[in-house]
Amino acid sequence: MMSNTSIHPDFLKHLKHKEQSLIDLYLNLRAFILEIHPQSNELLYHTHALTSLYSVSEKMGDGFCMIPMYTNHLNLGFNKGTVINDPKKVLQGTGKWIRHIPIKAISDYRNKVVEGLIKSAIDLAIEDSTAKTMNQGLIISKIKD
Repeated sequence: MMSNTSIHPDFLKHLKHKEQSLIDLYLNLRAFILEIHPQSNELLYHTHALTSLYSVSEKMGDGFCMIPMYTNHLNLGFNKGTVINDPKKVLQGTGKWIRHIPIKAISDYRNKVVEGLIKSAIDLAIEDSTAKTMNQGLIISKIKD
């Protein structure tokens, strides 16, 4: 099981170049997700954004949410945001699947509404997954440098 405080060195190398307030917000949001589903696999990417994706297996397609971190902001993204129940209409976006919540403060996500969205996304990911091995708490870096 992964420690809630361990950050993969590949990710840390890029994270340390961000503003401290953004790093703090990222770390708190990451901890919140892992409090809800501690056995998540964390898949790490660095493309147009520095991203940690939380999945019920080792597959990106089994991801339930992600934190893409851009130059000056971050989001809480939901891989299948168009099909999870969003009664308070907090999810934004116009894509075919992904929806997100812009994160500017802890209060944007440390609440029952977002906790419910994350739990719904986890349930959907588990239901849709065909993976033989799930929920191992692995940290998997896909960062190529």
